[in-house]
Amino acid sequence: MAPARVIGADHVGTWQNILESASVLRHDLHRIPELAWSEHLTAARVRAELDALGIRWRACATTGTIARLAPDAPGRHVALRADIDAMPVAEESAVPWTSEHEGVMHACGHDGHTATLLAAARWLAAHEDELPGPVTLLFQPAEEGGHGAKGMIDDGALDGVDVVFGWHNWPALGRGRIACPDGPVMSANGTFEIEVSGVGGHASQPEATRDPVLAAAAITVALQQLVARRLPPQTPVVVAVTWIDAPSGSTVTPATARLGGSIRVPDTALRDEVFAMIGDIAESTARAHGVSAAMTSTNRYAATVNHPAEAAELRAALVPAVIDAFGGTDASADIPIPVMASEDFSYYLAEVPGAFALVGAGDPHSCHSPRYDFNDALIAPVVRAYARLAGAPELPAADRRRGSENDTHRVSDT
Repeated sequence: MAPARVIGADHVGTWQNILESASVLRHDLHRIPELAWSEHLTAARVRAELDALGIRWRACATTGTIARLAPDAPGRHVALRADIDAMPVAEESAVPWTSEHEGVMHACGHDGHTATLLAAARWLAAHEDELPGPVTLLFQPAEEGGHGAKGMIDDGALDGVDVVFGWHNWPALGRGRIACPDGPVMSANGTFEIEVSGVGGHASQPEATRDPVLAAAAITVALQQLVARRLPPQTPVVVAVTWIDAPSGSTVTPATARLGGSIRVPDTALRDEVFAMIGDIAESTARAHGVSAAMTSTNRYAATVNHPAEAAELRAALVPAVIDAFGGTDASADIPIPVMASEDFSYYLAEVPGAFALVGAGDPHSCHSPRYDFNDALIAPVVRAYARLAGAPELPAADRRRGSENDTHRVSDT
């Protein structure tokens, strides 16, 4: 990373304008959430903002957008990423900028990630002639289960890129804390479905049936011992049965039942082992109940594994920025790492060196909650970190603190 260059106080007004505009933009995006691969309004707004800044861009993976600054600069080529999609969640936040799209909301803060990257774009564009190397901005669709990062990569998003950085707001982390370890920061995941086949019949004659509902319930319970008794206690694994389906009448034992769920594992190699255990437990438990079971599994995202040198670089950029913004002296994570959630940023890290960070604000509602709303106080420190990673000038420390104190959109301690 290039040494940080500090600029004079004459840019404080510009900085304040960037923060205020970013918050307004974030609220606008929050009103128009769109699901994976359907982010047409969001993409149009992103591209309009880039046009207004005079930044070159092209469509990527349909609703994604790649923008590039200082393309001919001789230094390291840095990519910075934001995800843009929303979730099928009915909003209950009651904020003035609540979702206008029924049943869809920005429940994971991607509106904030997008607004933050556009704010960084404004700062970098103002100093484009001073950038030591090219900077690519990745506005990625379909992070929420749609493998949007893979689509972006397949469409050339990382062509010529030397290093990639990203982040995610994380309400469970304390205010001013970050998680950016060397190695895994987020887990691999996958889903499974089990079909239990028995013999249906009249509910008054259980001896003439082989009940798949009872077996499905037993399988659900038996799977809970997988983590407790089949894996070392030091291994963080989640096996969650999230649904059971056995439609029938009140007096009818059905012939089949289905159940399914998801797993989270700290490294991708362990995923196959856990799936094999689930299949073994399901089949053995089914036989004990006189029925049969067949499992199918689907790999979703690999573990998000930071490259050590780039993780150290991202920490060096983020730690002073969050301390300036939130105070204190310790920005280290106050929750277990890796977290058991998953991210398709793992695709980028499998292609080029880079790192991913979780940034906390100590908010009460978790991601994916219908009451969640992105904390705008995170915008300023992440923009400053992105500026440093790109080699752009930084504000003096006193002006950085004054910028945070004067940010009228900043969320109070909650």
